[in-house]
Amino acid sequence: MRKPLSFLAAALLAAATLTVTAPAHAATPVVPITAPPMGWNSWNRFGCDIDENLIKQTADAIVANNLDDLGYRYVNIDDCWMASTRDAQGRLQPHPTRFPGGIKALADYVHARGLKLGIYESAGTATCQGLPGSLDHEVIDANTFAAWEVDLLKYDNCNNQGRPDAARYKAMGDALKASGRAIVYSICNWGLAEPWVFAPQVGGSLWRTTGDITDTWGSVLSLLDQQVGLEPFARNNGFNDPDMLEVGNGGMTATEYTAHFSLWALLNAPLLLGNDLRSMSAQTLGIIRNAEVIAVNQDWGGSQGRKVRDFGDTEVWAKPMSDGGAAVVLFNRSAASATITTSAAEVGLGGSSSYALRNLWTGATSSSAGPVSATVPAHGVAMFRVNRSGGLAAAPAAGTHQVGDLAWLASSNFWGPAERNRANGEQAAGDGGPLTINGATFAKGVGVHADSAVHLYLGRACPLFAASVGIDDEVTNAAASARFQVYGDGKLLAHSGIKRAADGPTRLSVATGGYTTLELRVTDGRDSANYDHADWGAATLTCTAPGTGSNPAFSGANGWGPAERDQSNGEQAAGDGAVPTVGGVSYVRGIGTHAPADLTVNLGGSCERFTAVAGIDAEVTSATARVVFSVVADGVTLWTSPAVTVASGPAVADVDVTGRGALRLVVGDGGNGIDYDHADWADARLLC
Repeated sequence: MRKPLSFLAAALLAAATLTVTAPAHAATPVVPITAPPMGWNSWNRFGCDIDENLIKQTADAIVANNLDDLGYRYVNIDDCWMASTRDAQGRLQPHPTRFPGGIKALADYVHARGLKLGIYESAGTATCQGLPGSLDHEVIDANTFAAWEVDLLKYDNCNNQGRPDAARYKAMGDALKASGRAIVYSICNWGLAEPWVFAPQVGGSLWRTTGDITDTWGSVLSLLDQQVGLEPFARNNGFNDPDMLEVGNGGMTATEYTAHFSLWALLNAPLLLGNDLRSMSAQTLGIIRNAEVIAVNQDWGGSQGRKVRDFGDTEVWAKPMSDGGAAVVLFNRSAASATITTSAAEVGLGGSSSYALRNLWTGATSSSAGPVSATVPAHGVAMFRVNRSGGLAAAPAAGTHQVGDLAWLASSNFWGPAERNRANGEQAAGDGGPLTINGATFAKGVGVHADSAVHLYLGRACPLFAASVGIDDEVTNAAASARFQVYGDGKLLAHSGIKRAADGPTRLSVATGGYTTLELRVTDGRDSANYDHADWGAATLTCTAPGTGSNPAFSGANGWGPAERDQSNGEQAAGDGAVPTVGGVSYVRGIGTHAPADLTVNLGGSCERFTAVAGIDAEVTSATARVVFSVVADGVTLWTSPAVTVASGPAVADVDVTGRGALRLVVGDGGNGIDYDHADWADARLLC
């Protein structure tokens, strides 16, 4: 919805300068979804000029243009659908002349065409257009939407009375869960109060990260820029939402609309059309019906799309695909055509002798020894699928390797080169001092300046990466801030919180077994890259023999509620935990338990290595939490941790399991009872 321009400017500035805090919880959404929603919303083109005939005609147009076959299923009514007052029972009611047949009849019409109906409300006393809001009416409104058989709720932020965002949005999330109807919850608080953190906790499946889009090139650029740094917070059941599409509304060129559509697709953003579907040009249809670009959007390969290189007026964006390849967008922001080049290594696919490329807008195919390059028109994109097609290089030798001494597939750095075994310094190569984080000095490692990336070849043979990370002591300015992220084959594996100059080093250990490549990336804290001198101190890779990596299936007993996959233990209910976080590092994968726990993992004699970061989850801070982890195989204890507490930090299990039939992952209390013993096998991984 539209807010006053002065308010929007302030909101956008706030969204652009917020420091991202703790990782979002992984609590169960109101409706689990596995891909970003696709469909249409009435606001961008029609505003308040809507009625039930428009909604019916739009549903018919989706089917007539075969858009439903491509995944466009949601027909979403925005603001202005309701009457100015509630009925005598306090229920919302449709506008009597615009929607005389009622919302239930409209839902029936949409459902009869195999589509879904979405509706709008606001977490305030009134909507953005001054109609009755849902604040303090959440239960009756959720039940009304359920009775009407609505499938999605867009929940806005106008007239919120200054009440806390998380509490307001939780009230509606709880009401939707209790309504008995599967209603996808779309949170629209304009990117304020870090919705990427609180929205998953309150049942959201998607959350707006920005203010409203407008049909201008400048708006597309602004919203795109605000997505940088939010990539760790998207997941395969919850999506960052940079707002709806403007394709076909007339304010931009076809080249700009193609770029807009391509980048939103790469971001795994909801693809909600905002134009008049009853009257579209062949050009507009050609953009929104590109099945190969839509396939990129609907595929969750392990991370949403992100910016991997920034050359100023030209950029490279990429995301992993579930087939092991990558989607790549070469983006030209400038007013003149430009040749943009990246490499397979920079998009997470290094180590192959050759690559197959497919241009998703022209259909042209080609092969490459590594470069990915195109001449891109002004304000345009070239979009590719890239896959390995040749043989892989030999894996690193067995042993422990210093990353500062290894050959790198590629590297990039904001200020001068990424430095081996010294701090970043200034722009000249080799001008940095010793790697030092809050007084701790490291003889080996990598010194960088955000945004930066170092790409390594693992050859599927290196089960463990470890480093001590933080801001180098060559800067003391409080403006220094950086987030450390580790990607395997382009997929996010782990990330630190925001590190600042006053912080000591954080030990970052990651299970990397079975990955072909590793990317060590440092991004700024979303508050500019000034002073962001960052160190990977004592960065090492432990390598063995090549194998296939997997996250273990498990069964067994847990001390409090079920053992949880890819989230912490939480409380007694299934799926109520958080993103596994131990020792200041958040992990995409893991097993969340509570002592006493005894889980079995069947190996069948086919695996060689088990690796995990074993620690107390950040959802508890009590000094009482104290556990001991053990790995037992076929009745033999292979590894036991010391007593692990919040203060001690995690212990790293890197255990040879060659020939073993089954593992038991055991968590016992540390001798003081089981209170607060929330224990994670974070990043638990097998190399087989």
